[in-house]
Amino acid sequence: MSLRLYLLRHGETTFSMSRGFCGALDVDLTDFGYEMAQAFADEYKSLDWEAIYCSPMKRTQATATPISKATGLELKLREGLRECNYGEWEGKSKEEVRQAFQSDNYHWMTEPAWNPPTGGETAVEIRNRAMAVIAEIEETYTEGNVLVVSHRTTLRIVLCSLLGIDLGRYRDRLDYPAASLSVVKFGKYGPLLERMGDRGYMSPELRAREGV
Repeated sequence: MSLRLYLLRHGETTFSMSRGFCGALDVDLTDFGYEMAQAFADEYKSLDWEAIYCSPMKRTQATATPISKATGLELKLREGLRECNYGEWEGKSKEEVRQAFQSDNYHWMTEPAWNPPTGGETAVEIRNRAMAVIAEIEETYTEGNVLVVSHRTTLRIVLCSLLGIDLGRYRDRLDYPAASLSVVKFGKYGPLLERMGDRGYMSPELRAREGV
């Protein structure tokens, strides 16, 4: 049996609907976001889980709590799984950022691996902290299923790091809708992406939510 990482993004928030910058803002889920979290728990509670690792932010803990209650597994909160800190861009729309931080926004859009949002984190910094958690999981569990509940940017960067995708292209190569699930198997030849952006466990109404 191999180790499998189930990488789950948190459910819908008001910012995921508007696509504004809210990385370090500790916002809660919407009512639909809570429904997504419960739908995931209902679908996956019978899977034989080894552990649940979770970002300590409110929206990720709210997403992970139903599956935690259903399985009896406590959440292992890790700072390394937090969302990108967008610095002075927090709470602003993309258009507001383009107008107020034209130069920094240009460099970040061009090469986010090394260029941060104004006062925020680079993709390299996010990779370093997030992959330390993945390394901890690999050292602790040689086989079985481990759930990781985190955020859109952080999870895309984790996948790029595992799959050998240029870190500066994480926005161009991977999407990660709210409450979507990706699965990575650690096999003989390294990480293998078995599933990407799966939301099939949701009702059609939840899957139809826009802006996520």
